Amino acid sequence: MKIKKYSASSMSEAMKHIRAELGTEAVILNSRTIQSGGFLGFFRKSHIEVIAAVDPQSSAGMKQELKEKVPRLPSAKAVKETAQPVDAGTSLNPAQPPEWLKEISELKKLLTSVPHGSTSAVPYPGPVKMAAHLLESQEIDAIIREELLGVLMEKWYTTGADASSAEVITWLKDAVNERMSNFPSGGISFTRKFVNVVGPTGVGKTTTLAKLAADCVLKHKKKVAFITTDTYRIAAIDQLKTYAKILDIPLEVCYNLEDFKNAADRFIEYDVVLIDTAGRNFRNRKYVEDLKTVIDYDGEMETFLVLSLTSKQKDMEEIFRQFSLIHIDRFIFTKTDETSIYGSMLNMSEKFSTGIAYLTNGQDVPDDLIEAEPRVIANTLTGVFD
Repeated sequence: MKIKKYSASSMSEAMKHIRAELGTEAVILNSRTIQSGGFLGFFRKSHIEVIAAVDPQSSAGMKQELKEKVPRLPSAKAVKETAQPVDAGTSLNPAQPPEWLKEISELKKLLTSVPHGSTSAVPYPGPVKMAAHLLESQEIDAIIREELLGVLMEKWYTTGADASSAEVITWLKDAVNERMSNFPSGGISFTRKFVNVVGPTGVGKTTTLAKLAADCVLKHKKKVAFITTDTYRIAAIDQLKTYAKILDIPLEVCYNLEDFKNAADRFIEYDVVLIDTAGRNFRNRKYVEDLKTVIDYDGEMETFLVLSLTSKQKDMEEIFRQFSLIHIDRFIFTKTDETSIYGSMLNMSEKFSTGIAYLTNGQDVPDDLIEAEPRVIANTLTGVFD
């Protein structure tokens, strides 16, 4: 595929240049009007910038050519037989990159020049186009989507352009896994004694806390205690008392910072102290500030921000900004069973450089809790599980 950018005073002039150089089979990938020149914002001239491409041969011929162009490593015996001594005075010029590498470079430039969100304008091969639709349907941010598709296209060309749809999805999972590996992930680290769960109203914090307690007791054999500062809802205290009784875990209700410090002293012999907080209206910053008047955040604290995947991403971003008064270690995303759109997990991690601790996928305690390793996120986003 030959891809080239043209600049002309009008679309008709641009088309003349395209037909003359690329022929009548050329297709327009993208066009835009650009303003240039002028003085103090006046007398600016406009011109058309057009990106066009042409496939000089059939798809089958292209595949065969690409296979022939992919360099094959010679055997060790062949290298030994053909190796020749190099004269110290000989000037060595680096080899020119093969044509298929140039095409990858051109395609990457094209991806960055097309306006964000316009990936449908790029003529992706069938299996890659399917991955592009998947990323778009998962509402992955445009910049992240373009970068992931750039990785897929590079692998498409370097493998000979004959991969199946299943193979391309595997590449996509690997690419997402690699991106998510840049952030700390996984569950409770057990390096800090207090684990604090915060978030807006209605995201399932108390139920999630009960799942964490059951996981710590049953799976990790830890000695666990509860503290709740959710004194706004009597039902929340009663709910946590029920879980505490079932798991045989002590519970302290704290109304102020002094109560919290007394509870912390009482639980000094425990491995993990799980802290439940009242749901806050994230639009009211004072409610978030009030958390600091009840909980001692200067101690050894690990804090998870609980977000529902049924929420709008813009709301999630605002929630994070409000709760960032408190240091957030990782996210917990709830209600994965109530939606089919999971892109906000990747978007939020990338935007705020924050990893994911757990996913929850139902109300059952302790079963519906998943430790969110990078591969789990990749599987969930693509809908293809290892």
